Amino acid sequence: MGSTSEFGRRDLIKKAAALGLVTVPAMSALSACATSGGDDRKVEKGKKTDSNPFGVNEKAGLEVVIFDGGFGTQYAKDAAKDYEKKYGAVKLKATQDIQPLLQPRMVGGTPPDLVDNSGAKAMDAATLIAKGQIADLTPLLDAPSYDDPDKKVRDILVPGTIEMGQYGDDKCYRLNYAFTTYGVWYSKKTLEDNGWEYPKTWDEMLALCAKAKKKGIAGWTYAGKYPYYIAFALYPFIAKIGGSDVIKAIDNLEPNAWKHDAVLKAFEAYYELEAKGYILKGTPGLDHIQSQTQWTKGKALFIPNGSWVENEAKATTPKDFEVTMAPPSSLDSSDKMPFETIWAKADEPFIVPKQAKNVEGGLEMLRVMLSKKAAQNFAELVSSLTCVQGATDGMDLPPGLASSSQALKDAGDNVVNPRIRDWYQTLDKEKIGGILAEMMAGRMKPKEAVSAIQKAADETAKDDSIKKYKHS
Repeated sequence: MGSTSEFGRRDLIKKAAALGLVTVPAMSALSACATSGGDDRKVEKGKKTDSNPFGVNEKAGLEVVIFDGGFGTQYAKDAAKDYEKKYGAVKLKATQDIQPLLQPRMVGGTPPDLVDNSGAKAMDAATLIAKGQIADLTPLLDAPSYDDPDKKVRDILVPGTIEMGQYGDDKCYRLNYAFTTYGVWYSKKTLEDNGWEYPKTWDEMLALCAKAKKKGIAGWTYAGKYPYYIAFALYPFIAKIGGSDVIKAIDNLEPNAWKHDAVLKAFEAYYELEAKGYILKGTPGLDHIQSQTQWTKGKALFIPNGSWVENEAKATTPKDFEVTMAPPSSLDSSDKMPFETIWAKADEPFIVPKQAKNVEGGLEMLRVMLSKKAAQNFAELVSSLTCVQGATDGMDLPPGLASSSQALKDAGDNVVNPRIRDWYQTLDKEKIGGILAEMMAGRMKPKEAVSAIQKAADETAKDDSIKKYKHS
């Protein structure tokens, strides 16, 4: 373990990088071509049949790496057992260090066969795709679904799932297994016990936070060490104020997109939470687990998060807590989109590395995971929807999942899906996240934050080494 001074030095470098004061060669190793491996690693293919559409070698083993985060790993272990009923043994490794563990293997041409590329240390998918290191999943989409051979896999997926795996062409490189809703989470019991209602406007939000403060409860907390969590509520808030085109302009790296009036209004609103002392003391130093624990302990009313939080925070959540999700509060009656507007998308991206030994096995494992049995098991285990249509119909859902499902229904067509997070991961996590952290800690004013983020976005737009994407 390094010295305290070394950790302090690293933190300073990270903060400086987030503010654009220094340049960090993030993901530079991925820009190199694979230096070893290749076709000589591939296992011999099996015979294609109706029940084995990819021609998986039935004796070949399969290596899978799963992100050990909010969804845990049991769902993958259960699916692996079903896979093993027909094919070789599955070696499954769980980790939170996806990039540190797998980046050298991707570059060296010795990757696993299937990867859950998720979490704070996920690999930059856009870079991997640009370097030709991820297999096209179109064969999976065109294969017969596991439960009904008359339906292709693409026909059983929730709309928008395939698009989330596309990067500028018709090919699909990622299968986003979970269907995630993002918003503001709270304890229904806490609000009801105090006679409070969820605030639908920002004035109502500030008024409720003031009442909570008098009772010794903070209005908000968040993952200060991973400040991009703030965006889970902030991006749909911006869309409500200025319309979905503002988010599209941000995604497209358009000049002055971040200087839209809706962005400044949203920043000023969230900055007011800090300025009025409505954020839990010490929040900037908390990680996602610590902030969620403070929330489940009743130290703060609200936390911006995704629908995985019900499962991830389960160990510290009181039985009568009643985890509930709501859309971010509206600003006021001038908003362009209704209160019900939320951010929702297919998430938890799985990839099959192109240089994997058993690409066919990786595709088949995904096909197994897209069975109704596996999808329902996922929902039961982790309180989240999957990308499989109708998988949870008729199921008795836990409160958080039920509320997020209802929020999705209430939103109708008013669903936004910012792509900047997966198109430009370094910009989103290191630059935008770092700047938001400074603002939410009171160390940077909203106008300064807007200018700093626009500068970072402009630098990305001008960097010819970064592939660019556009909304159609």
